[in-house]
Amino acid sequence: MIPNYDSPTELKSILDERGFSMQKKFGQNFLINPSARKTLVDSLDLEENMNVWEVGPGLGALTTQILSKNTNLTVFEIDRGFADFLKDEIQSEFPGKLKIVRGDFLKTWKNELETVVSNKVSENGKISENGKFPERFFGNLPYNVAATIIADTISNQTRFDKCVFTVQKEVAMRICAKPGTENYSSFSVLCQWAYDVKNVIDLSGASFWPRPNVDSRAVKMTKKQNFPNCENPKLFLTLVRTIFSLRRKTIKNNLNQLTCDSEFTEKILKKANIAENLRAEALDLNTILRLCDILNEEKGGK
Repeated sequence: MIPNYDSPTELKSILDERGFSMQKKFGQNFLINPSARKTLVDSLDLEENMNVWEVGPGLGALTTQILSKNTNLTVFEIDRGFADFLKDEIQSEFPGKLKIVRGDFLKTWKNELETVVSNKVSENGKISENGKFPERFFGNLPYNVAATIIADTISNQTRFDKCVFTVQKEVAMRICAKPGTENYSSFSVLCQWAYDVKNVIDLSGASFWPRPNVDSRAVKMTKKQNFPNCENPKLFLTLVRTIFSLRRKTIKNNLNQLTCDSEFTEKILKKANIAENLRAEALDLNTILRLCDILNEEKGGK
């Protein structure tokens, strides 16, 4: 039976009846604001029979709304008790539409992806699809691993048409940060390399039960069509990590860690028209992409 997700009393009763213990390490908080739930699901722009992934469904407050759109939903749930609840109470309400993957998303998502896409690779190097590739990626992500989950999929060149994530407000600020601002980081560059990003809604602690000590923000990430927009994506990932590794250092000093040759570093920075005394947070995405292509060219594509 689908519970009343607006009622902390009913949710607490379910937890007590099943002997659940809230585990802070999994970031378990339930979204009890019905208006916010509607806004989040609407922002996914769902269509019938779309394939959707959700991380951390908990008791299924957002899961049921996604399924009500007649989608095919795969949920990743690390908590054994919640996974059992979804199987016992929710799966039967939506026959053939809900798949439950138990365990840590970071340890299970690649295997799950392999089961829904063919092993063939198309001529342009992208994974060939068999009609089951997830078109949407959604989740109220645990605060302690939100950035890791997003970065892991992008770094493995797995992108979704649209993603909507609820994360700690500070993480959302990093996702959408502009060059030259305090929150601009390698994570900002990574997200904006793969997606167009924008804020959806701010959520105070009062929107959740139990009430967290932090504010949350939902962000929408829409797949860029010109990705990866560089000759060597693997080098780009390495370059971004390197130039942001020591924020107080200049880009020349950080880049020397990668080139191991100060004169070579000076050469590529000059060719990219980047001042040696700049710091990485001053560089926009297109400048970093240009730097990557120049570095790749000068290294002979290695």
